Amino acid sequence: MLQEKVPILKIKNVTKQFNIQDGKKLTALDNVSLELYSGECLGIVGESGCGKSTLANIIANLETLTSGSIIYKNEDISNLSGEKLRQNRRKLQMIFQDPSEYFNPRMKIGELVREPLLNFRLMNRSEASLETKKLLQMVGVNEEFISRYPHQLSGGQKQRVAIARALSLSPEIVICDEATSALDVSIQEQILKLLIDLQKEKGLSYIFIGHDLAVARNISHRIVVMYLGRIVEVIESDKLMEAAVHPYTKALLASIFSVKGSSNTEIEIIDGDPPSSSDIQPGCGFNSRCKKCIDKCFKEKPELKEIGKNHLVACYLSDDYPL
Repeated sequence: MLQEKVPILKIKNVTKQFNIQDGKKLTALDNVSLELYSGECLGIVGESGCGKSTLANIIANLETLTSGSIIYKNEDISNLSGEKLRQNRRKLQMIFQDPSEYFNPRMKIGELVREPLLNFRLMNRSEASLETKKLLQMVGVNEEFISRYPHQLSGGQKQRVAIARALSLSPEIVICDEATSALDVSIQEQILKLLIDLQKEKGLSYIFIGHDLAVARNISHRIVVMYLGRIVEVIESDKLMEAAVHPYTKALLASIFSVKGSSNTEIEIIDGDPPSSSDIQPGCGFNSRCKKCIDKCFKEKPELKEIGKNHLVACYLSDDYPL
């Protein structure tokens, strides 16, 4: 784990609800609290619809929260607007799953990387052009790509360009939202190694959003497991395999498939689908899919509580859970 645990970002009691038909509300996030430490990579995992990407968008001020707060270096950045929001984005950048969705197809690669430097008036055009070459070199993209368009690059090359663009403003926090999930396994490994090397070199803090627990474990210091808009477990990555206690976390671990594993290894599948986020029932959100739940699991939501050093869980079934 990290030697110095200094929170750079605090997420406090964040709830996000969306209005849907007939006056109903969909609860994407339900009272979520966690901290990101300086120099840490915090992995956030869970099935599609668990709220992890909504949380990423709220932290990046791409979505507004319903209640709660986001504290960056003792400043509430939950409801920034105008120039304050613009300046905040210098220190908090985001890398998306598919760069093609936000790259301007009419702009060349050099222009895409240079644009933030010019927009924030950090350099003149000549200086920014030199910095662009350095940034692309840093992420392993040949200088000849400067004059190419996004559609002329492979998925891995585009993601490297996205990383260069995100780092151009020297951010302190980088949110990676499914940043490797659309890539082939071999390219995925290259991008993960690049992210790890850049973090060590520049002292970055990462929030790594993904649905693949194995991938998140390889890059993260701690793992946050989310289910139905709530955090169900927080655990150090190197203790995940032997110390995870929540039934959902265990189910995710049991469903991991390794190409290096035995052909006789049984892959477990989590039965059923998550309940609707627009019809939250009393009790634990996982109770309809958990084979071990007790009566209390259907009546009261278990709160996230500490059961060991750097280990929190929201489950009545844990022997160490303080009832």
